[in-house]
Amino acid sequence: MIRLIIEFLKTGLFAVGGGMATIPFLQDMSEHYGWFTQKELLDMIAVSESTPGAIGINCATYAGYKAYGLVGGVLATISLIIPAIIIILLICRAMDRFKSSKIVKDMFATLRPSTAGLILGAMFQVIVLTLLNVDKFKMTGNIIDIFKPIEIAIFAVFLYLMMKFKKIHPLVFIAAGAVLGVVLKL
Repeated sequence: MIRLIIEFLKTGLFAVGGGMATIPFLQDMSEHYGWFTQKELLDMIAVSESTPGAIGINCATYAGYKAYGLVGGVLATISLIIPAIIIILLICRAMDRFKSSKIVKDMFATLRPSTAGLILGAMFQVIVLTLLNVDKFKMTGNIIDIFKPIEIAIFAVFLYLMMKFKKIHPLVFIAAGAVLGVVLKL
């Protein structure tokens, strides 16, 4: 359980860019410690995106629970947020003193695109895990086997609908996705 605490402290300290930036850390935990599978990670992301709260915290709670039950969920969540609380308190104190500093302004000018890159990288990994079947392709060598056609179609339809109907609340799409999953039994 100490390893779980250390891993989530590291994640909380270095997952810069918000909850989606925790995904590469969670993938690493899945591969190295076997606390949950890659499929369970996708389930974590889906549940975390469709429940109240920040995705990183929700994923930490879910992952900790999968690894060590209720105590693991609580410890993973606390371990993830402790670094952020400490860092933001330190930054708030420093920002009051140095908010007009050119160095601070330059730092934020480069942090924004860096963070966007981290988030996009995490999203790319989610897309690959969701829409592609790399393991099946490795087994068969057939390029057609790499694609998950049903998942790709669902992704395309929901992306189109979200872009076309921007005023519809995201909960409508989340609920529709959940119902579709029950109907299709994926």
